[in-house]
Amino acid sequence: MLVGNKADLRHLRAVPTEEARSFSERENMFFMETSALDATNVEQAFTHVLTQIYRVMSRKALDGTGDPMSLPKGQTIDIGNKDDVTAVKSSGCCSG
Repeated sequence: MLVGNKADLRHLRAVPTEEARSFSERENMFFMETSALDATNVEQAFTHVLTQIYRVMSRKALDGTGDPMSLPKGQTIDIGNKDDVTAVKSSGCCSG
C-alpha cells in the first residue's frame, strides 16, 4: 500500500498524483492520498490495510499455508471510532 499524505497541500506536492499512481500500479500496490489535517481518506486507508491483512490471514488459514497456532482465536482489537478521532483532534494534537 502506498499512501500519499498531506493531500491538502497540493501547492507543495513533491510527487505528482499520476506518478505515484503509476508507481503503485507497477509495484502492484494499492494507492491512496490522505490528509490528516482534514481527515480525508485517513479512516479509509486504515480500513483498507486492515481488510487486506484479514484477507491474507484468512486465506492462509483456509488453504493450510499458515501456522494455525499463530492465528489469533477469538481476539478482538478495538481500533476506536470516529468519536475517538474527533476528541483527539479537538484537543489540539493535529492542528497546525
